[in-house]
Amino acid sequence: MSGSARLALCAYAATLMAVGALQPLVGPATWIVQAAFLVAVVSGVGALARRVPLARPLTVAAQAVVALLLLTLVFASEQAVIGLLPGPDAFAHFGELLASGADDVGRYAIPAPATDGIRLMLIGGVMLIGLAVDALAVTFRSAAPAGLPLLALYSVAAALSGGGADWLWFLLAATGYLLLLLAEGRDRLSQWGRVFGGAPRTAGTAAAGLDTGGGTAQAPVRMGRRIGALALGVAVLVPAPALGGGLIGGAGSGAGAGSGSGGTIDAVNPVVTLQDTLNQPEAREWLKYKTNADDTSDMYLRIMALDQFDGGSWKFSVRPLTGVPEELPRPDGLGGEAGTTEIRTNVSAAGSYRQGWLPMPYPTTRVSIDGKWRFDPARRTIIGDGGQTTSGVQYSVTSLLVNPTREQLARAPEPSAALLREYTQVPDSLPADVRSTAARVTKGATNAYERAAELEEWFAVGGGFTYSTTVKSGGGVEGISRFLKNKEGFCVHFSFSMAAMARVLGIPARVAVGFTPGTATAGGAMSVTNRDAHAWPELYFEGVGWTRFEPTPTRGSRPDYTQEQTPSGAATSPVEPGASASAEASAAPSSEPSCSAQDQRAGDCGAAAPRDVLPPEDPGPSPLVVAGIVILVVALLAVPLLPLLWRLRVRMRRLGSDRHVRGPGRGSGAGSGPGPGSGPKSGPELGGAAAAGTGQASAPALAAWQEVSDSAWDYGILPDESQTPRKAAARIVRLGQLEGAPADSVHRVAHALEQVLYAPEPRSAPGLAEEVQQVRKGLAANATRAARLRALLLPRSSARVLWAFSDRWTALTSRWSATRARALAQLTVQLRRLSRQRG
Repeated sequence: MSGSARLALCAYAATLMAVGALQPLVGPATWIVQAAFLVAVVSGVGALARRVPLARPLTVAAQAVVALLLLTLVFASEQAVIGLLPGPDAFAHFGELLASGADDVGRYAIPAPATDGIRLMLIGGVMLIGLAVDALAVTFRSAAPAGLPLLALYSVAAALSGGGADWLWFLLAATGYLLLLLAEGRDRLSQWGRVFGGAPRTAGTAAAGLDTGGGTAQAPVRMGRRIGALALGVAVLVPAPALGGGLIGGAGSGAGAGSGSGGTIDAVNPVVTLQDTLNQPEAREWLKYKTNADDTSDMYLRIMALDQFDGGSWKFSVRPLTGVPEELPRPDGLGGEAGTTEIRTNVSAAGSYRQGWLPMPYPTTRVSIDGKWRFDPARRTIIGDGGQTTSGVQYSVTSLLVNPTREQLARAPEPSAALLREYTQVPDSLPADVRSTAARVTKGATNAYERAAELEEWFAVGGGFTYSTTVKSGGGVEGISRFLKNKEGFCVHFSFSMAAMARVLGIPARVAVGFTPGTATAGGAMSVTNRDAHAWPELYFEGVGWTRFEPTPTRGSRPDYTQEQTPSGAATSPVEPGASASAEASAAPSSEPSCSAQDQRAGDCGAAAPRDVLPPEDPGPSPLVVAGIVILVVALLAVPLLPLLWRLRVRMRRLGSDRHVRGPGRGSGAGSGPGPGSGPKSGPELGGAAAAGTGQASAPALAAWQEVSDSAWDYGILPDESQTPRKAAARIVRLGQLEGAPADSVHRVAHALEQVLYAPEPRSAPGLAEEVQQVRKGLAANATRAARLRALLLPRSSARVLWAFSDRWTALTSRWSATRARALAQLTVQLRRLSRQRG
């Protein structure tokens, strides 16, 4: 294997070994196989380009082009031209994927799902790193700087994992880099020949330090390996002060996954962040709303539903998103028997509340909000798109207050098999005490509703549980088992445990994250602070849908349908939210806090007064966008029509002027129209005696004959420059199967050409334009429909454009070569003159 091939292989291996650090961040890891294949293709293109050989910048450019084509083929084939060439639509799709990927990175807990956006960021980044390593180490023969992109790749993985990247991944990445350095050192050493071989192995050989003819220079390689292994061991075992700990140490003292700017809740992994939020020393207003609901005790503002329990924690599954419809679809499972009340709520978010999900009452039926938002139909949530957050937004929500009765819930039919299969899954690692406790607490219950009510009663009242936000957090199977044993925790423990136990009992369950109703203010609005952050279970009952339960004591309110008395549930008509909002959810109204100038600059002054937000009106595209689209469409349509347009222009120049086709006395100079030498490959009329007969009278006849020859070429009759005009005309008549007037017109045009080329006094014949049109009609009449379309849209004679471009390019390069040669010659003379003067 050559040194260059070995170096390219080591560069590829070093890239893949560094990519391993990203494997724990995204699951499943099948994207690594795809990235490895694409990087291999890019590296192979580099190897072929170096073998040609191409210049170094051209080699890197070729690899970059191939990388772009591969990414287009994988991620934007539907938007690309012929599925491969990236166009405006493909680049726009790339932008959307990158925006959604950046949003997904901040939304999902580790390991995040391999969404299209995240896959594009990962695979594109790996290909960029692989290209950089290959270019630096192999193309430019400088392996040491190639460690920088590898270090950047590992640093990104370590940063996203909160500083807790496994030291084995560091060891693997560092080993790959050392292999790359050793391969480069061996390649450089081999260029000097076998000179230094180290100490002789046996006595009596050549002097120490000189290699014999059959030996190999292994001592420097062995020494390099030893130094590399020693340095790698030191890096792994000794902590670096700048990193704050050794690589074998713990994950570091980060805030934990999910802690975001402004202390907002991460709905994906709320175990730690909910506890941190609830334990903040000061209450900070995040939301303010007004509603026309008679009672705000059920006004839970829901952010996200966690519907996947893998044993480690509750998460939300990957679901497709859509645009926010004007009217949201009817909630899943909600039938016509359940009593509903339609309410209207105006919400205002504080500038310091930055969340990617929109807090709303459940179930929402209509949302009016400005900005870029997406809709999750499965969980009925609104999610920010392209970095959109709730910071400072105001929006209006129409929702339903579902008022089922205990009897309706008790006689709810069995849910569908698909829904049961998805929402009753529990991990095999769920401890047996969780199952036994669920069976013991609900012993004697005859239906799903009674079992759910018994669980809520046991957690909230009769089970001896204590609410505390200072206990050790944990939402996995071990945390649930510990919570059931110690009977102390906060909303996460209560909701996670009840949802898991409901699934064990065969009741579809998930966990909702959001806010309790908040407290009433003096202005009639409800104020929601960080202290109102909450999690609660949602259980599914056919005919009612996803139904809220409240197992956490001293938090929120237990719904009426789990109590002995149930309200009538009469519906009210939606009215403008105002000061009639109920204050029953608060012990006493709170006064509006003052806000200092410093707090105003920091965005910590709370939410503005809620106002009604009308549905956004679509203003339509701007005039500039319309103009740009029109220009783009015209350009795209014009490209296939370029041969047709060029052919029409040439025909008009040849036949469109009377002074070119009339008799003597009306002709002008040859410069006014096409004549001899006006275009390349003009045909037989320019050979032989062309030089003797050129003049003002020759231009019309030459132009007419060129048009006849090109028209025949368009219909598949190739021009033959070796024949005289008379023989060429006979050939056109024979191959074009022309008869009558068209055949006579071909011969008359040829005769006119002979007159201007060979007659002592050249004279142009009149009516040549009409003769040419007669020939074209005859050719079209004898051709098939496909041949006529081909002659119109893709005329073969348009090859003259390529010939002209080739001739001009050749002339340009010839002039440039001559100029450069003269400049070099002059420079050489000057250098010799200077040399003689100095000598």
